[in-house]
Amino acid sequence: MFFCPQQVFDVLLAGHGAGGKDKSLFPGIELMPSPLGNEIRDKHGDNHRENSTSEEKEKKTFHLWREHNPNRCRPPAGIGEGIFHDLFDHRVEFLFTWGVMIIVLRPHTPKAAVDEVVAEVEKLGYEPSPIFGATQTVIAAIGDERTHQNLESLTALPQVESVLRVQKRYKLASRESHPADTVVDVDGVKIGGGHFALMAGPCSVESEEQLLSTARAVKAAGATILRGGAYKPRTSPYEFQGLGKEGLRLLDLARKETGLKIITEVLSERDVEHVAAAADILQIGARNAQNFQLLIECAKSGKPVLLKRGMSEKIEEWLLGAEYILAHGNPNVLLCERGIRTFETYTRNTLDLAAVAVAKKESHLPVIVDPSQGCGRADLVLALCCGAVALKADGLLVEVHPNPAEAMSDGQQQVDFSSFQELAKMIRPFLEVTGRAG
Repeated sequence: MFFCPQQVFDVLLAGHGAGGKDKSLFPGIELMPSPLGNEIRDKHGDNHRENSTSEEKEKKTFHLWREHNPNRCRPPAGIGEGIFHDLFDHRVEFLFTWGVMIIVLRPHTPKAAVDEVVAEVEKLGYEPSPIFGATQTVIAAIGDERTHQNLESLTALPQVESVLRVQKRYKLASRESHPADTVVDVDGVKIGGGHFALMAGPCSVESEEQLLSTARAVKAAGATILRGGAYKPRTSPYEFQGLGKEGLRLLDLARKETGLKIITEVLSERDVEHVAAAADILQIGARNAQNFQLLIECAKSGKPVLLKRGMSEKIEEWLLGAEYILAHGNPNVLLCERGIRTFETYTRNTLDLAAVAVAKKESHLPVIVDPSQGCGRADLVLALCCGAVALKADGLLVEVHPNPAEAMSDGQQQVDFSSFQELAKMIRPFLEVTGRAG
């Protein structure tokens, strides 16, 4: 959870439990007026609409607000001006670089056992703040988890009942730290924040004729981005692995002829540089969703990155994958739901449309849906596209082939040109009713 200053003062300065401020960590101190926290949070949101990941810029927003609103940033009653501003500065630093964990002790834990946990928290580099209740004690531990170990190991102590996170682990990807929708600009094609993108093309780049005919057809139907795999991760080593660098050359040729932007998958760290030279968006597939070194290298390329959800990945793990890219200085991340592996065998995967709604709620990043991988059946793709658009997905990634029966990979899930034209028409009413621009 992201804390605005009001919430920080509520937790660290206000009363805990019955008795109000008499039970406070700092008795006699009154809370700052609630509009203060709200206004600072609004300023923080405005600042982030530029998709900045700079901590220093974010901190300056707070300090500039304080300088321009001196009457709204007075010390609470009972605390001196100097101490208040030192505390304010300390908490601003906390907002952007520190985290909070709550250690819940078992009921009726004796004082000596509480002191033992406090000592362990300090030893691990955190600042402990015990909060004593009538029957139970909790300890708020404040510190920078990027440089200190996680406190969840404290559950090994017999007097510790649980250790709870207050902040989300995916801080940069969280909507609480960035309320406004991120808009990813792919060389003029905007995705997110009310901008919808239709991406389409073959599963694999097979030949110049196949790719160029598909590019012309999907552009005519309304697509703005051409998908196509030059490198293909296949379960069997004997299946078609893609054309490699020749496939990248053909994708570049299609871009020059049609003006479509290019998205293609990168499989390994050694391929990032030359794939980035040919692609407008780097795609990280489900098998590589937690290949963290690959995520870091793709982030360093500076190109927008589409991160597919791993086939067995929880939503939190998916967002933490995006966090890797954001934490390495690349704000242009697209999340892609492509189906998860379940016990169901009727479809190749189970497209988790609920995850689209969750990702839109939890994160500010654009969410794309791949219905082709999501079900593995061409006859279901159109219906799933309508469902995804109705859920306000920011884009679709659809596999299209001139003759799916002759495709060298995954022909059963690729739609032909006429089906794609029908698909593009079917989603228009959903785009209109949800107020998106295609």
